[in-house]
Amino acid sequence: MSSFLRQFVEQFTALDKDNLHHLADLYTHDVHFTDPLHDVRGIEHLHGYFAGLYANVSELHFDVHGFDQISEGEGYLRWDMRYRHPRLAGGQPIQVAGCSHLLWRDKVYRHRDYFDAAALLYEHLPVLGRTIAWLKRRLG
Repeated sequence: MSSFLRQFVEQFTALDKDNLHHLADLYTHDVHFTDPLHDVRGIEHLHGYFAGLYANVSELHFDVHGFDQISEGEGYLRWDMRYRHPRLAGGQPIQVAGCSHLLWRDKVYRHRDYFDAAALLYEHLPVLGRTIAWLKRRLG
């Protein structure tokens, strides 16, 4: 793994609601961050997105278990995210696997996350969760 990815993983996994000012150490001012639920542009908006994320969960942790640098300034991280939300899954931990595609120079300017949005959120909502479970059984 490149030294850039190693340092990024160490700093990113150390983030929490109290140290989000460190996002500026990881990302450019004009960063473009995308996940299945959001499209965020600019470090100020990214800070707001993360602040909202941490404000709504009682626990959030990323376990990065694989990394690949595929070229200079481009790589992937494979991770499991574990979180607790008081109104989802009875407050029990929810775990979701995903990966991140990163582009960087001195800092990351493009970050795209890939994960199953249903496993992250929708399956844990009372009415929608039952509907998704029913659909999965029917399709399986």
